[in-house]
Parts: sequence; C-alpha cells; structure tokens
Amino acid sequence: MIFWQRLRRSCGTIVFNQAIGGHLWKRVVSVSLVTLLSLLACLVLNTSPARAGIDDDRFDGNIFALYGGNGSLIPPRISLAESMKYEKPALLVFYVDDSSDCKQFAVVVNRLQAFYGRAASFIPIDVDSIPIKSSYNPDEPGYYYKGVVPETILIDESGEVVYDGKGQVKFEEVDDEFREVFNLLPRSESVELKLRSFNEFNSELEE
Repeated sequence: MIFWQRLRRSCGTIVFNQAIGGHLWKRVVSVSLVTLLSLLACLVLNTSPARAGIDDDRFDGNIFALYGGNGSLIPPRISLAESMKYEKPALLVFYVDDSSDCKQFAVVVNRLQAFYGRAASFIPIDVDSIPIKSSYNPDEPGYYYKGVVPETILIDESGEVVYDGKGQVKFEEVDDEFREVFNLLPRSESVELKLRSFNEFNSELEE
C-alpha cells in the first residue's frame, strides 16, 4: 500500500514556465518513467538484505582490507618467482574472499606481516586466479597449493618449504617457523624478535 502511495505521488508531471514571444507559456513534461525508475532504485537501496560478515561465506570485498586491516597485501608487491630470484623467504597464503575461515585468518596474516613484512615476501594467492595446468614450476604458486583454504606455505631463502599449514593455523605456530628461518631466539627465551648469539662478540639485535 505504501509503495503505491509513493508511486502516485512521484509519477506525474513537471511544469516549466517559459517566455516565448513576450508571453508566458507553460511546458508540461512527463517524468513518470524517470521517476518510477528512481523510486525503484531507492526502494532497492533502502531494503535490508543479509550483509556479509566475518562469520559467513558470502563475498563482501578484499578480506585483508576489511578484516585484516591491511589492504596493501592485495595485490602482492612481489611475485613468488621474483622473491626466489632475490633469495628472499616467502609466505604464500592461499585464500578465497567468500570463506569465513579465510576472513578470520586474514587477521593472523596481518599480524605476521607486521613482524616480518620487511624481511619476507607476503604473497596472498586467490585460488581462483591460479591457472589450470597439468603441472607447475617451483616458482609458481600452483606448485604448492593442496586444494585447501586457507593454506599457508613458508618458503625459506633457498626455496625449500619449511612449513605447510592447512586451515586456520595459529599465529604462534607460523611465528615459530619464521624464527627458525631468520635464526631468531625462540619465544620461550624472548617474546621480542632477537637474533641468536653465536659467541661473545655477537650481541643480540632487536628487529
């Protein structure tokens, strides 16, 4: 009932006063179709459809920006091939944007990037973007993907996989592997990121 009342009020005419030959004429322009379309658009926008959130499997945008607070991860600043060329450790994170598990794990990825983002390459990979091939080279993300999201692969500077975590793994679990890659003290000895001391001439360095 309310819809038709709005429609009757909105669908109508607009009257323009126009001076022609010294006389004032009224020009009537029908705007019923334009108004109808505008009204329908407003009604659609004012409805309250179910919104996507961190606990559901609906798409609502870049999960690293929305839930991890770090939109700079997408697109990755460096490819896996480039990272290997520079002999730089890389963290591959396989994900899809419409997965609640991936949305929640984006928070962990952001925390890891805050600690190790300067020393390691962080490369989130949307699995839908992986080309379908019969085989992949070791410098291609598809070489490491096992069909699970999220999946976290840590590759050291020599190109060896040192960690393969499937599902929502804990920050501490991946952090422990990063500490091994960068020769840092274990968390049990130092929560801060400090280099292991090899001898009396090497002091501990905070990252």
